[in-house]
Amino acid sequence: MSGAAGLAWGVAGGLGAGSAIALAALFGVWWERKVSARIQMRFGPQQAGPFGLLQTLADTVKLVLKEDILPSRADPGPFLRAPLVVFVPIAVSLLAVPLSAGWAPLDTSVGALFFLAVPSVSVLGVLVGGWASGNTYATIGGLRGAAQMVSYEVPRTLSVLSMVVLAGSMRPVGMMAAWRWWWLPLTAVAFVVYIVSSIAEMNRGPFDIPEAESELVAGYFADYSGIRWAIFMMSEYGAILAASLFGAAVFLGGSHGVPGVAGFAILLTEAIAIVTLVMWVKWTFPRFRSDQLMALAWKVLTPMALVQLAVVGLVAAWL
Repeated sequence: MSGAAGLAWGVAGGLGAGSAIALAALFGVWWERKVSARIQMRFGPQQAGPFGLLQTLADTVKLVLKEDILPSRADPGPFLRAPLVVFVPIAVSLLAVPLSAGWAPLDTSVGALFFLAVPSVSVLGVLVGGWASGNTYATIGGLRGAAQMVSYEVPRTLSVLSMVVLAGSMRPVGMMAAWRWWWLPLTAVAFVVYIVSSIAEMNRGPFDIPEAESELVAGYFADYSGIRWAIFMMSEYGAILAASLFGAAVFLGGSHGVPGVAGFAILLTEAIAIVTLVMWVKWTFPRFRSDQLMALAWKVLTPMALVQLAVVGLVAAWL
């Protein structure tokens, strides 16, 4: 591929990923409100549009039109750029996710590593955004977020490594193609570790310690407003979309060999089920303490992932 063609493909991929995250945020916020409402025996949004579908769009317009405030004690450069440092890596990671049988926007031999490594750059945006605010609460939130995100990368990576060993490839497209139904019971532990670790990396409840409103107001983005606050929220729902699509493709078989739009529909259905599970967890379990959070990562999830990897290794060697 020539330089111009590569640049054009990169721009198209970036615009596509950004649009997908924007749509995921619009749908995700509405869906989460509906899911949480059912858990709490409420109705959720129902006034703006049919079933309240336009409520998130109305909220988005409000956020875009709000004043973009720069706190007097903030460091302007890092403060203004931090939301993009969080958003861009998550958008880029979507390119490695296989969307149907035999096709991914970025089909590379190290796609699984790419998907796991690139979003971890977002931790810099979380840390810098909190520190640059010049606010003690935001700084504490940024430090908590950095420690949490770095810690949970370990069990998350180990859980995906089990699937890599079974598939004999790090290409997500190849991993999805190699998937067999009996992998599901065999790698159930890895799937649980992946889901829990992903929730923690996204700083969502019950692992939302960096944003704990009862302690830190809103954590590392407490001083953000308007469109920059909206970018942080879009990043969260973009991370949910990416983790759910990748988890569905690798752990659940994705499109199950069906090409084209039909295969993408199957993958998307599985991903929405994972998204709903992530939301159910947030609105069901109480928030962990910081020490409990770290103990879960290093004393529970990491050993579980290592045992799963050993079991998968024995099975792969026997086959």
